[in-house]
Amino acid sequence: MDSETIFRIVDVTGVIANGLLGATLARKYGFDIVGFFILAMMAALGGGILRDVMLGIGFPVALTDPWYLGGVVFSATIAFFLPLDSRRWQTVMILGDLLCLGCWSATGASKGLSAGLGPIPAIFLGVVTAIGGGMIRDITLNKVPTVFGGAPLYATFSIFASAQMVFFQRQGHYTLGMALAIISVAVFGSLARKYKWILPTAYDITKVRLRRPRIIGAGSIAGISEKLHHTNSHSTPPANAKDGRRNLRKIKRQHDEQNTE
Repeated sequence: MDSETIFRIVDVTGVIANGLLGATLARKYGFDIVGFFILAMMAALGGGILRDVMLGIGFPVALTDPWYLGGVVFSATIAFFLPLDSRRWQTVMILGDLLCLGCWSATGASKGLSAGLGPIPAIFLGVVTAIGGGMIRDITLNKVPTVFGGAPLYATFSIFASAQMVFFQRQGHYTLGMALAIISVAVFGSLARKYKWILPTAYDITKVRLRRPRIIGAGSIAGISEKLHHTNSHSTPPANAKDGRRNLRKIKRQHDEQNTE
């Protein structure tokens, strides 16, 4: 089996996996069979169609290759008749989604380079191909797209895979770039889900307070020493070093309060 056949299998597997994910949400929202097919189609084919429309180089591949629409019909039909909410099914669908994330990112970036685009636009096309369908699906359901945060890393790995593909294809290693993109995203994506890797949310640096160091002058040190001597002369000696440190802190606090007044 040559590399192109393997990439083709991963590609179609990703279509089916994303179709199942979209159709599973259709079941959750109580949609009819039309909703199943439309949501599965958006999730599985939305990113690729958006990429091909942006490139403007002919009909979208999703409309000319029967395997894509066939995979959508298959996944929507399966999800319509079978509830796929078990943990095993969820694991299978997530694994298929991660495999196609790397494959679609690399494919989109490769098509961008082949169309004459530079590295940055090619990476952008790779990310659109990989996450565009999921974003369209979420927006259709009136949800904030999961790639915007709060979920394990996803779009970040798409950027990484697209950049990988751009680098290797420009060096003349298309097959190696595609393979590494698929494998690296599958491995790191699985780790991200297992260990809940997420990006940090926004900070507000205006609310960060920096403490100014306090400078103790010679007079203050002398005053503390005097009070310590006075206290030690009128009280029992501390039982241990811990009591001695506690007395010293108490005297220093009293001294600071007097200076404030």
